[in-house]
Amino acid sequence: MTKTDPDMPPRYLRTTEAGRFLGLSGRTLEKHRTYGTGPLYRKIGGRVVYTLADLESWAGQGARRSTSDRDAQTVRPAKRHAAISPAYAPPLLRR
Repeated sequence: MTKTDPDMPPRYLRTTEAGRFLGLSGRTLEKHRTYGTGPLYRKIGGRVVYTLADLESWAGQGARRSTSDRDAQTVRPAKRHAAISPAYAPPLLRR
């Protein structure tokens, strides 16, 4: 984890820098933004920025003690998740 000085303002990283910090490509973070599966981000003057705290929090969701850790959260992959067609939806979801 990164130690932050309480007297310093928060450090913002652009997409490329944030990707390097996480070990991901900037394009992967762009996909995560599109699908809503990525870390929190901010738009400042049209620029997308991330805080170190938000990146560390999102990455921490994937922390596990073992492969059978049932209480662990999941970091979802950067991909489109299929929507359920109304024709195949369970009866409670149909109108």
